[in-house]
Amino acid sequence: MGADSGPGAPAAAPWRKVLYGRQPYPDNYVDRRFLAELRRNVGVQQLRYWSVAREAGLVGQQVSCVAVFVALWSSLDGGALPPAALLWGGLLAALLGYGLHGALGGGTGGRTRWADLQSAAIFLAFTFGFSPVLKTLTESVSTDTVYAMSALMLLAHLLFFPYARPSPPGSLSLNAALFGSVCLASRLPGALHAFAMLTWALLLFALWPCLLQRLRDRAPRAFPWAAALVSLAGVGGLSGLWPGGSVLLLLTLLALTLACPLLLVRLQRHKDNIHGPWDEAEIREDLSRFLD
Repeated sequence: MGADSGPGAPAAAPWRKVLYGRQPYPDNYVDRRFLAELRRNVGVQQLRYWSVAREAGLVGQQVSCVAVFVALWSSLDGGALPPAALLWGGLLAALLGYGLHGALGGGTGGRTRWADLQSAAIFLAFTFGFSPVLKTLTESVSTDTVYAMSALMLLAHLLFFPYARPSPPGSLSLNAALFGSVCLASRLPGALHAFAMLTWALLLFALWPCLLQRLRDRAPRAFPWAAALVSLAGVGGLSGLWPGGSVLLLLTLLALTLACPLLLVRLQRHKDNIHGPWDEAEIREDLSRFLD
């Protein structure tokens, strides 16, 4: 950077910020007006702690959904929960969720309730019919390999889940969750157990995110309570299966929903983005006419 005056400063015409034009100045010369156009933190959004914590609750409740699914699978596998009771509980949860979705003004995209009932009946019929096949799908695979694949798929579900807009759930995230569910269901004692497990997988990983998104849009005050309820269900479900795991899950949820938002808000104070004439040029003109 040069200067306007000094021993080495040229005494010719005033410097102009032009790209093509012969001037008696070095190529890297700028005058004192260069930093006058400096701007800091343009467009930076000021974050509020409770708003960030509220959005982080979506991550915590999705982790809890995986914990609830694992707890249900363990109860079925150990015989502590009969599959018929799980099916009746899933039916009740589906009816309550469907009614709540409609009460919140949930549009169905022109679909009628009869069409929704037909879709549900087709899914249940196909799932029930293929349950014996799914039960024997991984007979030639070792149990350790099945558990490892299930863990990786559920982790992929959490990594690729569209937290910004969970309705509808992303195809990659949903497919990973269903694949892990099929792997775990294939290790259950009977075909009815596998059918009940896959039904709950659909409720937790496909339908619940849609209802949660509707709660976040139409009932923002109820959204944190719903996320907290699912988190408590995940911690409670793991407590009977693995007490140490429930404590670890509780600490993870506290870190995700309380500690991480606090750290983000505190680090936001040190944000310092500078903008000036050295930035790349931005074309603000509408160029759509050149694309026709």
